[in-house]
Amino acid sequence: MNVMRAREISESPVMAHVTYDGTPVYIQHVNEQNNTVRIYALDDPDNELEVSVESLEEH
Repeated sequence: MNVMRAREISESPVMAHVTYDGTPVYIQHVNEQNNTVRIYALDDPDNELEVSVESLEEH
């Protein structure tokens, strides 16, 4: 995924099907300068991760 698409998804009211390492995630914040995103697994919202935007996949 690229930064622009991640930003679109994070700002959209419609939930997109995005995964990180095969796990469905919610994009909470996009850091365009570092090309990273703050995410959490849909089944574990208390466990936030900051990962490379390229590691996300949209299905």
